[in-house]
Amino acid sequence: MALCTRIFSASKAIEILEAYEGTLDDDYPPENERCEHSEMLLYKVSLLEECGLLEKALEELHKKETKIVDKLAYKEQEVSLLVKLNRLEEAAKLYRALLYMNPDNYRYYEGLQRCAGLYSEKGQYSSDEIQRLDALYQSLQQEYTWSSAAKRIPLDFLQGERFQAAVDNYIRPLLTKGVPSLFSDLSPLYDQPGKADILEKLILELEDSLKKTGCFPGRTVKEPPSTLMWTLFLVAQHYDRRSQYGTALAKIDEAISHTPTVIDLYSVKSRILKHAGDLTAAAALADEARCMDLADRYINSECVKRMLQADQVSLAEKTAVLFTKDGDQHNNLYDMQCMYELASGESYFRQGELGKALKKFLAVEKHYADITEDQFDFHSYCLRKMTLRTYVEMLKFQDRLHSHSYFCKAAAGAIRCYLKLFDSPPKSATEKDEEMSKLLPSQKKKMRQKQRKAEARAKKEAESKNEEISASNVSKSGKRHVKAVDPDPHGEKLLQVEDPLMEATKYLKLLQKHSPDSLETHFLSFEVNMRKQKILLAFQAVKNLMRLDAENPLSHRCLIRFFNKVSSMPAPVSDAERLVWSVLEAERPAISQLHQKSLTDANISFLREHENSLMHRVAVAEMLYLLEPNKKSEAVKLIEDSPNNMVSIKGAPPVQLWKLEDCIAVHEVLENVLIDKEAASRWKARCAECFPYSRYFEGIRSSVVSKAYLNNLIDNSENGASNHPELNNSIALNGKLETFKDLKI
Repeated sequence: MALCTRIFSASKAIEILEAYEGTLDDDYPPENERCEHSEMLLYKVSLLEECGLLEKALEELHKKETKIVDKLAYKEQEVSLLVKLNRLEEAAKLYRALLYMNPDNYRYYEGLQRCAGLYSEKGQYSSDEIQRLDALYQSLQQEYTWSSAAKRIPLDFLQGERFQAAVDNYIRPLLTKGVPSLFSDLSPLYDQPGKADILEKLILELEDSLKKTGCFPGRTVKEPPSTLMWTLFLVAQHYDRRSQYGTALAKIDEAISHTPTVIDLYSVKSRILKHAGDLTAAAALADEARCMDLADRYINSECVKRMLQADQVSLAEKTAVLFTKDGDQHNNLYDMQCMYELASGESYFRQGELGKALKKFLAVEKHYADITEDQFDFHSYCLRKMTLRTYVEMLKFQDRLHSHSYFCKAAAGAIRCYLKLFDSPPKSATEKDEEMSKLLPSQKKKMRQKQRKAEARAKKEAESKNEEISASNVSKSGKRHVKAVDPDPHGEKLLQVEDPLMEATKYLKLLQKHSPDSLETHFLSFEVNMRKQKILLAFQAVKNLMRLDAENPLSHRCLIRFFNKVSSMPAPVSDAERLVWSVLEAERPAISQLHQKSLTDANISFLREHENSLMHRVAVAEMLYLLEPNKKSEAVKLIEDSPNNMVSIKGAPPVQLWKLEDCIAVHEVLENVLIDKEAASRWKARCAECFPYSRYFEGIRSSVVSKAYLNNLIDNSENGASNHPELNNSIALNGKLETFKDLKI
């Protein structure tokens, strides 16, 4: 129905455009309207294409060729029609002409492959297809010798020795030239089996040869000294990608020793430390990189991101406003719609400051509302300028605006805040007074002292902030800017909402409409509707989770939790309740995971299928504790017996399969869900060995050391070697000792 309506509308639009053309003298517009007329003709062709009148569209395009000003758009429209008409030889010639105009446009290469019948959406090709593709790109490389894309694309489909030779030829010139983005370019190759090992072997050979001879393997021409530094830079990022953080830090430190003035080295070292789990040290290194070039906005943004990840929100905001205009700097930062509030909100949420977190998440939602409102400025403009194709693209963009990842993250963050607010509502003044009355006199005294200190600290911060604002409100010209006062700077009024679940549902509906294929959308739907006692809606969320990924631990948790909740509900009394029960009884046999199984059996079956996966075992343990609370020790043992299989890689230390973020989640489950402090402590000690750079687990190589002890190490380092070589080594890997003297520990 929608398709028929669209085709009918397009047909009427074509009739209107043809009627307009009939009013022109000699079928040609005035000289000063040629561009507008050209756009209208291209739009008419696109409408004919949309109606399926491909032959007529191509005929119209050729007929009006002399009147179309945008020759590139003309050729792209023509080749699109030729491909749809299956006139592939003509389309291939036209794609080659387009490649001559822009030999680094990946879409043109894709189109040429389609014309040759050598394109796969999944990137999977037979040996014969690979051979033909290789021959095609060999000819393209000779024809477009200056094209980088013609050399890069074959790396995606070549295998074995051919891949090794091609990637070697691709990497060497870029290392000589010193291209910092080389690893980002190669990064997708790590997802293809076997290619990471080939890359490792290759770049280690390049590093070894440069160190010994100063030349690439098989060559006698000396490379510039910077080539070794960029090779070490690439090797460090390679080991970081393979989770070998100690080796990665050693390589990046070697590169820094070689050339201490390259900012990219410090930025990458910061990124490695972040992946290793030392977020505070990562922020310190990012700030060190920022200070090396105070005029670089990108490095400033990277530093702000690291600070927010380390929960240094106030410091991050002070750093971010360095690139705002004079005057009301924080408002300028908001007006730029750079979405920094997303990372800031996540940081506040981790710290348990729900009001501030909610305020930041809702600020991101407000950005998207402003973007939607701003579109109205373009309607009259696009129609006046006759940029009809661009206008239609803008309307399509608006249709999918709320499916953007930033909006989805902000909406999900807001929903989580409301869920937490529902589970643990803020205490009223009366409740606080009642709790205070139950305390002992000594405890009351301590509590009041603590409150006075907090109030004094807040007052001091407010005064210093007001001074900053007063100073910043005066621009360089001496003009004072008037700032609108924020009535709720800490989001306290947002916490006073009467029905948190109703507020959460508003954002949930947006996610369900614009991100229906996201697991998180349906997980949040399950959480909200379970709390609202909306059984059928919760069941719908479970079905969607099973449809998207039945083997995901999240899906398994929701499935078991749902039917466990249903089993504990009283027998239906009303007609509505009986209807709900009849729906559940009819649907349950269709779920293969539960077919003719009890929930306990389904849980055990899920364990058998995923017994080597840490997160699957944790999900099973949680559900075991939920179904049989008396088996808490068995649930804990199930987690602690999880294998951390080591994978050996030639020429490098073994790599563990566990991920840092997963292990942190497991620790939180042991501490807050299973409520076993001893098991949580054992797990923390075990993970401290697995992740020595992790600040969360207080690993031996992390920056979690006291200031006094760190200063002692610095003093010892000035007088001679410390008695703790392990710590000396770890501190060296985390940057200069002086950098950490002022860390917030």
